[in-house]
Amino acid sequence: MDRENLEGGQIASPLLVRGRADNEGDGGCNGSLGNGVDAMKSDTSSTMVLVLSTCVACCGSYVFGAAVGYSSPAQSGIIDDLGLSVAQYSVFGSILSIGALLAGVMSGKIADLLGRRCTMGFSEIFSVIGWLAIAFSQGAWCLYLGRLSLGYGIGLLSYVVPVYIAEITPRNLRGGFTTVNQLMISCGLSMTYLIGTFISWRALSLIGTIPCVLQLLSLFFTPESPRWLAMVGRWSDCEAALQCLRGKNANISEEVAEIRVGVGLMVLQQLGGVNAIGYYASAIFESAGFPSSIGTIAIAVVQVPMNLLGVLLMDVSGRRPLLMYSAAGTCLASFLIGLSYLLKVFRGMFALGMGGIPWVMMSEIFPINMKMLGGSLVTAVNWFGTWIIAYAFNFLMDWSSEGTFFMFAIAGGLTVVFVAKVVPETKGRTLEEIQATMNPIIAT
Repeated sequence: MDRENLEGGQIASPLLVRGRADNEGDGGCNGSLGNGVDAMKSDTSSTMVLVLSTCVACCGSYVFGAAVGYSSPAQSGIIDDLGLSVAQYSVFGSILSIGALLAGVMSGKIADLLGRRCTMGFSEIFSVIGWLAIAFSQGAWCLYLGRLSLGYGIGLLSYVVPVYIAEITPRNLRGGFTTVNQLMISCGLSMTYLIGTFISWRALSLIGTIPCVLQLLSLFFTPESPRWLAMVGRWSDCEAALQCLRGKNANISEEVAEIRVGVGLMVLQQLGGVNAIGYYASAIFESAGFPSSIGTIAIAVVQVPMNLLGVLLMDVSGRRPLLMYSAAGTCLASFLIGLSYLLKVFRGMFALGMGGIPWVMMSEIFPINMKMLGGSLVTAVNWFGTWIIAYAFNFLMDWSSEGTFFMFAIAGGLTVVFVAKVVPETKGRTLEEIQATMNPIIAT
């Protein structure tokens, strides 16, 4: 297969002939899939199965957001009830990132070994254990262990959810569908902020188990990623799962054939300071002399509409313009926060692009044979950066509140330059076309 054919989206030979000789199965999608083919193109169909599968995967995104947002509304209650010091609570807030870092290192291997669907279920087991340990803790160590387990769960989810969605979605819908991941993260964070204003930290932790259990049960009815099935040689299962996702009358031969064939963004995303704000929003508002309950509600109100806007614009404007606009906005907002703590501006601009697009592009740029190593690397880098920022943030704020956000502003400015100089546009291209363009040598 030559480079020109691959970059032009042309396929030299179909996969289905070889696929029918391998193991039979349904790829996790029950019922008759049908063998009929018509003029419908597979990259324009959006079936109910595809939508529901994306919703199931995004339950994990909601868990992610709820876990990140939990430490803000729970802070005063936990400190008062368990007598934690500021340093102890900083450990509790930041140890989530340690668990996620550990998961990030092995996330690609686990997702390739177990499959995308089983990995999501595996991660939710750790998440449920973590939530329950926090809810029933009587001291700091139980809190730490629960938060660590929860971090491990969301560390796996942060990798596998965008990868799964990217792998099941047609190219013309992939950007919008994958960005729903970030939208649900924001929904989880916002709902945790809102609910946490009115209920105790223990009850809030118990509520966190609900989306975990919901995803666990729903995964039994969700098809596996066709690309993963192809990677492990289950070609007939790959075809069956793809047919289920695209509709029984869709022509999937071209897409099945295509299946054969962003460390810098993650670092800059974390250096922008979003997780410090997510973890400690209440404390930031209080230190600025602003009611924390009103401030966190303002964040919740602002970021969900901005994420919705990002979803709508993803496949219209392209990745690069949104990334640059979002990074410029977070740069400006961090500068303004350094002057006046305009926190809600920062969260809104981050939600527009920087929150979700790095994860979208991570799921797009790595070829299937490198996705385990590359995905694990960027996930680990992301969570290592998260831990550094989350743990150091309270100490930086003690040093200089204004200086802390000026540092975040510099990181946002560097992100604009990085995107302009390095990041390619991936809108409207298949995963294989993206990977062919980025790799100088393609095996024939």
